[in-house]
Formats: sequence, structure tokens, C-alpha cells
Amino acid sequence: MSKSFEVIERVGISHECPCDAIKEVVTEAHNEKPVAWFQVVEERGRVTSDGKIEFQCIVKIGRKTTN
Repeated sequence: MSKSFEVIERVGISHECPCDAIKEVVTEAHNEKPVAWFQVVEERGRVTSDGKIEFQCIVKIGRKTTN
């Protein structure tokens, strides 16, 4: 059984809501390698040049290491 984790950090982006940004980045990471846990570190946003709101969420993702 694994007793350690690797931790990666990614930024999820959505034009709909912060929840979609988080779900997208966690799902993408899980498709690469199983995710054990995640932590939302920061939520922020911006207004694009064409007036759309863009939500950006920094997420730490923990994955069990293999021994």
C-alpha cells in the first residue's frame, strides 16, 4: 500500500462557473492517472477582450505513488 503521494498543481478554466473549472481539471488529471484527493487553492477570474467572464481555479491534486 502506498504511504506517499505525488502532488501536482493545475489551473482549470471555464466560461461557465468555478465548479466547471475545478471538475474539468480534476477529471483531466484523473484520466491520466487516478486522483486520490484534490484541494482548491485559489479561485480568480478575468474579463476577456470580448467581454466574457473567465473563471480560473488553481487546484492541487494528490496521487498515490507506486512502490
